[in-house]
Formats: sequence, C-alpha cells, structure tokens
Amino acid sequence: MRIDGSEAAAEPRPGQCLRTYLREQGATAVKKGCDAGDCGACTVLLDGAPVQSCLVPAHRAVDAEVVTAAGLGRFGPGGDPAADADHLHPVQRAFVEAAGFQCGFCTAGMVCTIAGSGAGDELKGNLCRCTGYRSIRDALAGRVNTEVAEPGQAFGRAVVAPAAARIVSGREAYTLDEPAPPGLLHVAVLGSPHPHARITRIDATAARGAPGVHLVLTHHDVPGTLYSTARHENRLDDPDDTRILDPVLRFVGQRVAVAVAETPRQARAALALVHVDYEALPAVLDPEAARQPGAPQLHPDKTPGEHRVAEASRNVVAQLHEEYAEPGHDGVATALTTSAATVEGTWTTDRVNHVALETHGARSWLAPGPDGDVLHVRTSTQVPFLVRDELARLLDLPQARVRVVAGRVGGGFGGKQELLVEDVVALATLRTGRPVQWELTREQQFTIVPCRHPMRIGVRAGADADGRLTALAIDVLADTGAYGNHAPGVMFHGVHESMAVYRAPNKRVDAESVYTNNVPSGAFRGYGLGQVQFAIEGAIDELAARLGIDPVEMRRRNVVRPGDAFVVGRPVDGDLEYGSYGLDQCLDLVEDALASGRGDSVPDGWTEGRGVALAMIATIPPRGHFTHAKVSVDADGDFVVDVGTAEFGNGTTTVHAQLAATELGVPVDRVRVRPSDTSTAGYDTGAFGSAGSVVAGLAVQEAASSLKLKLDQLSAGYLPHRNGSAGQIPSTQLVGVWAEATHDGSPRSVAFNVHGFRVAVHQGTGEVRVLQSVHAADAGVVINPEQLRGQIDGGVGQALGSATTERMVVRDGVVVTRALRHYRVPQLSDVPVTEVLFADTVDRLGPRGAKSMSEAPYNPVAPALANAIADATGVRPRDLPIQRDRLWELLRAPITRSAAAAPTGRAGR
Repeated sequence: MRIDGSEAAAEPRPGQCLRTYLREQGATAVKKGCDAGDCGACTVLLDGAPVQSCLVPAHRAVDAEVVTAAGLGRFGPGGDPAADADHLHPVQRAFVEAAGFQCGFCTAGMVCTIAGSGAGDELKGNLCRCTGYRSIRDALAGRVNTEVAEPGQAFGRAVVAPAAARIVSGREAYTLDEPAPPGLLHVAVLGSPHPHARITRIDATAARGAPGVHLVLTHHDVPGTLYSTARHENRLDDPDDTRILDPVLRFVGQRVAVAVAETPRQARAALALVHVDYEALPAVLDPEAARQPGAPQLHPDKTPGEHRVAEASRNVVAQLHEEYAEPGHDGVATALTTSAATVEGTWTTDRVNHVALETHGARSWLAPGPDGDVLHVRTSTQVPFLVRDELARLLDLPQARVRVVAGRVGGGFGGKQELLVEDVVALATLRTGRPVQWELTREQQFTIVPCRHPMRIGVRAGADADGRLTALAIDVLADTGAYGNHAPGVMFHGVHESMAVYRAPNKRVDAESVYTNNVPSGAFRGYGLGQVQFAIEGAIDELAARLGIDPVEMRRRNVVRPGDAFVVGRPVDGDLEYGSYGLDQCLDLVEDALASGRGDSVPDGWTEGRGVALAMIATIPPRGHFTHAKVSVDADGDFVVDVGTAEFGNGTTTVHAQLAATELGVPVDRVRVRPSDTSTAGYDTGAFGSAGSVVAGLAVQEAASSLKLKLDQLSAGYLPHRNGSAGQIPSTQLVGVWAEATHDGSPRSVAFNVHGFRVAVHQGTGEVRVLQSVHAADAGVVINPEQLRGQIDGGVGQALGSATTERMVVRDGVVVTRALRHYRVPQLSDVPVTEVLFADTVDRLGPRGAKSMSEAPYNPVAPALANAIADATGVRPRDLPIQRDRLWELLRAPITRSAAAAPTGRAGR
C-alpha cells in the first residue's frame, strides 16, 4: 500500500489491524484511543474515505492509498502533492486558526474525518475530552479565534499555540510516538480474578520458557518496598500501602504477575502459563459496611505513624471531625433548632472515569551516563520529577541515574498524577538490559486505573428569616477503593473550599475516606470539590426555596468576602489569601445572562427551570509546589525556556511562551519552550492543581525579566528580529546567556466560578434539554482569552458528562463498563455552547495579575444543572449522574414535593 505517498512493502501479519500496521511503518499520526471504533482517534483516509483504522484488517488495505493527518495537506482531498511536508490542508489550517484542540490527541483523527467526509456531522464518531467541542464547531464554521501579537505584547492575546501546526498534522510526538529503540520488549500483566485474595502458590516456570519471553516477575521477584501510586511534592501526603507486586490482592485486576516478551502477543501467551493458587478472602464493597465493626480489614498491618493510615481496624484511610462556633454561638445542633428554615439531606456521586484519550503508557531504556548507565523513562505523566524521585526510591538508584521525560501528553485530568506503569517497565529494563514498553488498553483504563472518588455527602443547613446562614454541617463518606492513593488529599480538599466559600457562625465537618475491595479511586479534576459542592449547592438552593428568596440573592448574602476568615470545621491557618475577588461580579454576570432572554425557547409541553451554583478554589495546591525555570539565548538569537511542567492540554507551553515573550519584548515565535524533561529542566512539582500557569508561570516570568536586564546591559537593541532579518543581529557574545528563577507556590490566591442553566424538562420521559448555559469565571487578568475560554468549555463539557451520562458500573467488585460505547462520553451533539464571561479583576499574587483556571470550571456545573431541574419539576435530583431513566423514576416516585423543591417551573408555550 501507499502511506502518505510512500510505498510500504511490509506484509501485514495475520489478524493485524490497519492501525497497528500503520504505526509500525512509522505513521504515528495515527493514534490509539480505544481500538474498538468508539473514539475516532485512529481515523485515516482509505482510498479517500475516512475509516477508523482500528476496525479495518490491514490486509484489506493492500494495494490501497492510505492518507493520515501527516500527509493530508499533500495527498488528501484538495491537497497539493507538490507542497512540502509542512503544508497544511484547509481543514487543518481552520483548526489552527480556531484553536480547535487542547491536548490534541483526537485532532489528527478529526481532521481526517472532516476532510474525507466534507461535513461536520460525521464527527459523531470522533470524541474529544478536552475542548467541550465549541472550538471544534468554530473550526468547522471557519471562525478565526487566534491573533498575531506585536513584539512584547503576547500577554492577554489569543496567540496560536506553538505546537499547533504539528498537532493538526499529527507530527507532535506523544508518549509512544518516538521511533522504537532496537530490541524493544513488551509487557503484559496478569490480573487478579478476585476482589480479595491471598496468593498461596505461584509457579511461572512454564511461562519463563515460552517463546519470546525474556522475563516473568511475581511477588517473589520484586522489591517489597511500600509506596503510594499518588504523587505529591511531599510523598508523606499519601499512605504507603502499595507494592509493585503483592501476595495479597485487594481488587479485581490487581497485578499478579508480569511477563516481558518480544511481542505483546507473546507476553500475553506467557501469562496463560502462570499457575496461581488463590485463597479467597472476605470482600467488602460498600464503604459504609467497610468501617463497621467486624468488617474485613484490607490493610490490618498499616499504622498512622509509619504508613499514614488513620484507622486500619475500621478501614479508614483519612478522617476529619471538627466543629467551630463563633463567640456567642452554641454550635450546629443548637443553631438548627432556632433557624427559620432548615434543610437536611443526602447526596451521592458515582465513579467517573477520566477518559483521557491517550491511555497510560511508558517506555524505558538504558543509556550511558557520566557515572554509569542512566535509566530513561518516557511516560504519559503530569509529574515527571515526582515519578523520577519515586522510581529512584523504589529501585534503589541515585536520582542522577534516572531520567524521566514526558512528551506531549494526551489528556490527564488528574489521572496521570500517579505512578502506574513506570515502575514495571523500569524494573523490567533493569532486569533485562533491554528497552521495555507497556501501553494500557482502554479496558485496563476502566478496570485498573484509579477513577474519581464516589462519595456520599450528608448536609445539614439552617438560615434565619433574612436568608443568612446560621449553621452548615457536612458528613462525607468517600470510597477510596483498595488503595489510599490521593485519599487524604481528595477528602481534605473536597471539604475545604466548598465549606470555606460560605459564611456561617456554626460549622461542622465529619469526613472519612474508606478502603473497599473496589477499583482504586484517585485524583480527578476538581479534586473532591465537584462531589461536595454538588451537595452544598443543592442545600443552599433548598434553603432559598423554603424562605422564598431568589437563589442568586441567597448566595450573595452568604458568600465570603475579602477580610473574612476561611472557615471549614475551624478557621484555616495558612497561606491562602484574597489576591483578588470577583465572585460578586460572577454572580451578577450569570444572573444578567439568564435574564437576557438569550438561548433556546421552551418546547411545547415541557417545563422550564433555572439554576445556578458557585465554587471557590485555591489557585495552587497547599504545602509547597515548587518550580525552577531557565531562559537562555540560543545560537539563532532566539530564546529557550526550560521548565519542568508537563503539557497535556492545560496550555502551559503557550502561556509560558507568552510570558517570556512579553518580558523580553520579542515576538512569541522567538520563544521555544522545552518542558517536562528531568535532565534539561530544573525541578518542577508537577502539572496538577492548575499550578502550571501561576507557579511555573511566575518562575518563567521572573527568569525572562532577569534575562532581559542582563541582555540590556550587554547589548542594547538585541531584540527586534532573528538572524538574517531586518534590525540588529544578536552578537555572538549573547549566545548562551541565561537567567533562572524559582517559585515555591506561596502565598496562594482564590479563584471563583459561577455556572447557570436554563433547562427544559419533559416530565413524561425524563428528558432534559439545556436551553442556555452560561459560565462566569474570576481568572484575574486573562493570559490567553481563547485558550482560557477553551479550558472552561472543556471543564463544562466534562462536568456535563459526569452529571448526566457517565457512570462506571461495578458489580461484585467487577467493573462492567469496560468500553467507551458503554460508558457514554458526550459527543459533539451532546454538549451545548456555553456563554463564557470573565470578571474584571487583577490578582496581586499571580503572573501579571492572572489566576489559574484549568480544573475550576468543572465544579459548579452539576449542582447548577440539578438546581435547574428542581426548579423545573419540583423534584430535586440528589444522585449523580442524572440519567434520563433515573429522573423519570424520580418524577414518578410516591413522594411529597416539599417547599424545598417547590414546583416553580414555567410551562412551555
């Protein structure tokens, strides 16, 4: 066949799909998202027609013309074969101009689909997890959302992402897109069939002698060091309760044995020869049952001091029990008895999968270094330095002999703030001396990778006749699954800003995160706030309804304001400050937008409802978040930014280029950012907690400013143009001049988000239609308006998925939803366009007045939707997701519709 104009003579293997064949021939523009025809990331043109290459047998493409995104501009419909390899197809150019991507992992498949079909409605087979689809719609419509900034004026402009042309043409290298090194071996892992069991005997003799096998590992063959897969600046934030391979198995799918062979098929075949005898142990799958006396203990030997597990005897990983009453007040219980209105109820949120389109994967190899061989690991991670540090600890290596690199990462959302595959490939490389690769399947992403913590949240709240809160109490139970990765952090963060954003003289927090024999939970966008905010915002709306107060006004009367202390179950000591305050503006913006009459009209026979919800978030994680940045002059007189933070669609590479170009006074295309390599960049805690813009951004800004001062002293007029263009050419004495800076992530500011919906509900079917969606964000001075709008669109789209359709079904400890077609990620037609508005604030703590915003938009969306549905129907959904069948049953339940959810819906005309 011909691939992008070149002959490929290799014979496809029997049963091989076209996707794997193309990648073996070097066509890495073809991505793996699912290998089941569900996501469209692997779409190519086969004799001019778009096909999902994971579904096409490779032998059917023999003698055919295959065009990938890399060849689209030359060999696709309307392409120019005489053009150079960098030539973009009109569809690709439209995606660049509209900023129609974020992580970009889906983009190569999308442009092929559109170019081959000529119609955007064909995108029903292409998923995007990052953008919320608005910018993709703009690309289809030919809208230009980007601009060219004058030298030194990049900050505040919608400049094009530096990697844009490479992303739309499939030439940007994601984790496994680099050419495979010679002798690459592959990993397969045997998973536990039991939710709780002990290995009594394991024999890998036959497996070790199987064809192509180089290594088989069991728990007898690996270090027994305890660790956590969760990664934080302080590794003591998470419990040490995990081993690379453990003789005690605590969830279905947990590693039992590892096979390393010449091909993935040989590795899988070897696993069938591993003989294992299990002693089944009692399992506990319900978090409430897990903390009761007599429940099976999952980690009975773990202690609070050594392992940081709060109460192993009750399966409690982390807990918080605190109450605070202002002087002159007697506590929550007393306040509730004297309140004019009270609300008490329970809300639940289910498991949610990250569905980053690039699955977890890593490749490792050895290369000579000054002090011996260096272990290289290229991996899809948000935290390359934290992975390096923990690998060195687990494998007993000096940090200088471990190098971790993250290429462009195809989505993260917190799910890649873990060490999940790197330990296996690194250990295999050290044992075999060969390069080793492990790429998870989509099924493994559902069954063994941590998901969002499911929670049960009880709320008790009271208010006086004027709508002032008198008491606010929450009781949170989180299911952390078989291991405690992120359990303390998600629990503490989830109850923190969600409680602190409201003033109440009496507050109480009871929260516990509990082990069960379910798939582990972990970090997810919002880090617990989305779950707890869903409950608190529902309770605030119910109080407003009982008192007859407008929901927006109810919030105005009770939200914190500058000068107020942050109070959770007690006043919070620390470095959290009001760097700026725009919550009042956000409430006004959303209220005015919902009252404007914009949006769709109500269909006949449907009822209309309106709902709002708010959220506050700290702009930086607590307890230190460190970044070192270096800016230097290269041989062409351009500028290189070395910074350790990873790019996974969060836009940090663009932001860092804008900050450096603005400080240096140069065009943004004269700045090249080199991120996420532990051997070339200074230390960086990681790209989580939305820290890439404000922590790493401050370090980049300071380093660029310092470099400009140096260059001004050495040679005036060095800046205007590159070598060979008009203006002064940089002197050779400037090459290699550099400056550096560090930032420790303190003090921290707070950001605010408010979401509003107008919805229509068909009470006969339970169908909900969004008539209007509006989001107001207090992001300080906006660094890149289009990019920030895209982050908000993406957060809203992801939140709508987990609010309405997404749910990991687990039965008897077994994850049933193992494919995207069963999980129901929103498609382009499912996500409404959101009107995005920005508060006018300047944050004194952020870079040039900016605040972080990547994860914040997610948090208020689900409660705003539930509040709008309650307004339309008089029935309040308290369980996520609000699927149509669940709402239909709720509307028909024999319940009394109380004043807490009075039927204020307006009938459609």
